Amino acid sequence: MCGVIGVVAASPVNQLIYDALLLLQHRGQDAAGMVTANDKRFFMHKNKGMVRDVFRTRNMRDLHGRCGIGHVRYPTAGNVDSLEEAQPFYVNAPYGLVLAHNGNLTNNNHMRENLFRLDKRHINTGSDSEALLNVLAHELDIAVKEADDLTPEEFFNAMTQVNKRVKGAYACVGMVARRALFGFRDVHGIRPLVLGERINEAGVKEYMLASESVALEGVGYHTVRDIAPGEAIWIGFDGEVFSRLCIPEGTKPEFSPCLFEYVYFARPDSVIDGTSVYSARLAMGETLAEKIRSEIDLKEIDVVMPIPDTSRPCAMQLAMILGLPYREGFIKNRYIGRTFIMPGQETRKKSVRQKLTPMPSEFKGKNVLLVDDSIVRGTTSQEIVALARESGAKKVYFASAAPAVKFPNVYGIDMPTRTELIAHNKDVEAVSREITADKVIYQDLSALEEAVRSVSQGGVKQFDASCFNGQYVTGDIDMAYLDALEQDKIDSAAAKKAAKKENKAH
Repeated sequence: MCGVIGVVAASPVNQLIYDALLLLQHRGQDAAGMVTANDKRFFMHKNKGMVRDVFRTRNMRDLHGRCGIGHVRYPTAGNVDSLEEAQPFYVNAPYGLVLAHNGNLTNNNHMRENLFRLDKRHINTGSDSEALLNVLAHELDIAVKEADDLTPEEFFNAMTQVNKRVKGAYACVGMVARRALFGFRDVHGIRPLVLGERINEAGVKEYMLASESVALEGVGYHTVRDIAPGEAIWIGFDGEVFSRLCIPEGTKPEFSPCLFEYVYFARPDSVIDGTSVYSARLAMGETLAEKIRSEIDLKEIDVVMPIPDTSRPCAMQLAMILGLPYREGFIKNRYIGRTFIMPGQETRKKSVRQKLTPMPSEFKGKNVLLVDDSIVRGTTSQEIVALARESGAKKVYFASAAPAVKFPNVYGIDMPTRTELIAHNKDVEAVSREITADKVIYQDLSALEEAVRSVSQGGVKQFDASCFNGQYVTGDIDMAYLDALEQDKIDSAAAKKAAKKENKAH
């Protein structure tokens, strides 16, 4: 899960992209990057770290041009410690291309082999984003040779071939040197991408593409529409806009946006695919309240508390419907990143106590109902329950706005192995014991889907809910694939441990 930005404007865009990336920082805290373009050159800067740390004044001065793209990285594929895998990526032919990618490709190994063996292209990192860029470059090269020049029509023809070759989730922005900003979305629409525009002081339209509407509106643009599943858009540096559905013949994809965007990843002030994230989280609180009412005697609950910040709307609505007092029992240190997307179990565990400080007066002698957006690995939940008990809580009930996460997410969220998921092969009672809660209450999947649908203006009929139900919308995931994912992670951890040991020896 990453955040992407693309801009075509009438004035320098470096500050504009920087400000928009700050609004998408929640989508990735590992690395950040930006590429700007003038008539003849790309200017790039990227590094590991948060946006404010990566881009200093000296870096910003070197990012010239009226068009550009930006990226915040949350690593799910490749070497998470490698600076070389920070985005955007660049290839010099045809014309010069740069790309920033949000998502994860499920046929990465097969695609990389074909790139080397058939397309004669070398990929220098483990990133599936670099592989995707090279697939696009190869197909554009073919399109240009057939047409003598690259036009929007040739770009869309190339994108149809890309969608034929690539499987998985991808929402991308990129640029063709001297020509255009472009964007595209996978044929299932798993990852979000939004188009915005504004009219500048001279009366000229300027355009922006972003992962979430909040990034557009926070810098003065208004949302025009979501990019459709399988759609590609071409925005010339002269401001002319073209778009087309680039769905390969014989393909009948079903629009399936990621359900976890509404549960956790997206900001509450965003609207994704016609659905207000905040309204969706309020609706989750309503359906979860009914589940709690059926499972717990409400006289046993003294107070409802959210785990800040994502679960706050859900917890507030839940408390109101159940007629229970709502309190803020945990104070969040806003200078600590989101624990779910931090690499490494120990890092996540340590950061929970740095991030959340309990107020003993709100817990002492009370039966508390804690509400969180989800329970994934259980590390955070276990630490939170322990903090509540240490602060004097008599009983700790734990409610999840999402169903039990039992399967890996292969589309860009770091849930790569079944063994890491606390609910895999465990019933609710076992999960309760594991996180030391008196009782765990999960939202039902059907209730969650209905909650989001009930506030949607975009006509979404189904979602990618694969981490809850094990049904993968791309149709190319089986047990062998999941087994291979787990083995890769084991091998990678072993290699990293061996390298660390060897470095210590020297």
